[in-house]
Amino acid sequence: MARLLSPPQIDWRDDGTPVARAHDDVYFTAGDGLAETRAVFLQGCGLPEAWAGREVYTVAETGFGTGLNFLALWQLWERHRPSPTARLHFVSFEAFPLHAEDAARALDSWPELEELAALLISRWPGPVKGVRHMVWPEAGISLTLHLGDIREALPAARFRADAWFLDGFSPAKNEDMWGEWIYPELSLHSAPGARLGTFTVAGAVRRGLAGAGFKVSRQPGHGRKRERLEATLETPAQSPPDPRIVPGTVREWSGNGQANTRIAVIGGGIAGASAARALLDAGAEVTVFDKAPEVATGASGNKLALLMPRLDAGDTVQARLLIDAYLAARSAYETLPGVTETDVRQIPKDETDRTRFTKLLADPPLPLEDLESTQNGGLLHKRAMILRPARLIPALLDGATLRLGEKASLDMSNRTVNGEAFDAIILATAMDTTDQLPWLNLTARLGQVEWVGDAADAPPDAVTSGTYALAEGTDRLWGATFEPAPAGVIEVSETARAENAQGLEALSPWWIRDARDHTPVSRAALRATTVDRLPLVGPVPDHAATLDLFDGMKKGRPVNADAPVLPGIFIVNGFGARGFTWGPWAGGILAAMILGGPAPAPADALAAVSPVRLILRALKRGEA
Repeated sequence: MARLLSPPQIDWRDDGTPVARAHDDVYFTAGDGLAETRAVFLQGCGLPEAWAGREVYTVAETGFGTGLNFLALWQLWERHRPSPTARLHFVSFEAFPLHAEDAARALDSWPELEELAALLISRWPGPVKGVRHMVWPEAGISLTLHLGDIREALPAARFRADAWFLDGFSPAKNEDMWGEWIYPELSLHSAPGARLGTFTVAGAVRRGLAGAGFKVSRQPGHGRKRERLEATLETPAQSPPDPRIVPGTVREWSGNGQANTRIAVIGGGIAGASAARALLDAGAEVTVFDKAPEVATGASGNKLALLMPRLDAGDTVQARLLIDAYLAARSAYETLPGVTETDVRQIPKDETDRTRFTKLLADPPLPLEDLESTQNGGLLHKRAMILRPARLIPALLDGATLRLGEKASLDMSNRTVNGEAFDAIILATAMDTTDQLPWLNLTARLGQVEWVGDAADAPPDAVTSGTYALAEGTDRLWGATFEPAPAGVIEVSETARAENAQGLEALSPWWIRDARDHTPVSRAALRATTVDRLPLVGPVPDHAATLDLFDGMKKGRPVNADAPVLPGIFIVNGFGARGFTWGPWAGGILAAMILGGPAPAPADALAAVSPVRLILRALKRGEA
């Protein structure tokens, strides 16, 4: 199966109606589509009355299409938002994402949606499988778009909908999506009392919904359709326990709603700053503590940083979540200061690399707009970024209360930092985290780079082959080493400087003479790394209680319970050398977990980065 999705071929009728050629069905009827959306989905789900008095409300949809339903809902939200702090989450699924120009052409039919449509089209995703998460903080709206086959994506998604728009071509034209499998999944992903609207009254749909616990009723249809369906969930299904992915929100821990939720983030590097940004955009009040007098003084503090994708030839969980993280980072950074878009030339290190690149390009995980081959068997990564952390990280922290130069004294049982109580606390403290949680077994890696800041002014340039070399303006930076540092000592070394010099010679960027003609400045920092090189993102497990509860795993017994956690205590750590890639993606996951919203990642990705995985692995191996 191809890793990239296939955008649909669209035929346009004379009246402007878009028709999907493969399904031989219309996305909407020109001139009437918006009215139909309002009648079938908005009215069918009792909106806006159903969200009155709610601080968080989630709507899900089974076919994103042109985005018309989302925009109609957004317009209604603008007119009837319950409060200035209320948040609306929209979750949708799409296996055949339209080209942005086709979506824009379709939405041109409704001038009243022009401004909202422009905001959506400006962030329209490419045909890359995975989860794209977009937030419009001022509007209080988020869109979590699962791109791929809904039969795989819906069971893997983590959210509870208050309302459903059951859309996605007619049952006769799209049998796979309307199969018997979907109705129990709708129930599993619904809150008690969830409302559902759909245009079809097909008997199989009515029976499927009724069998999944929905009370179904026929209602007068819209336009030429005599009837439509409305449904209300009376008997919600219960999700089985999962020790790796622990649900829970601030409301459950402290009785607070989302408004005025107070979160402490300990650590002002890219991990803490990205978590703070996601929480701020979701409406929380965030206080960031850092023992240093300035933010980004540790591993996030190099003069320049590189954001580029890490691509694998195999379509694994790790490969997919790395792509999701890269695209999330690129989206998060593109409008912020200290960011320059550039192409990156990736040179194969050896024949193994060359073979891997060839396999990767045979079934590419990114489109031609982002990735192509080079003449020497390498890769050209387009729309990558050179970052200036000293400008980028303060921008991410805009709106947060900063407590810099203040060592954080943490009491996890009472959720206090320096005696001040918070609804949740996030540990973004890299290797310092081992003081509170030694069982994480984090490994320190020492990364050293070389920098020249007074070279000739130059356009952005990036080249990589295991090591990397960056030029931007008068700055040149190259490296970096990734050596074990068991004692946790941070010091520059001649050995590392020589290694970086050798790497620069091999890369041979066109500006190499600038590096030779100036005296470089060396900088070293520790990078916290996990045993499996994946980050730690999520609630902190209660280590002793988890060992006790799952002791049977030592003898191969199955796990059938949620892992015990320390309520309101979270961690974001273990980024290794990819902090700027992981940061925004991890921050979005934490915001959803803490404040109550759809997870911007599938279940297998959440499990792969869950902190409890380290305990479960140790139990299975008899090491705990």
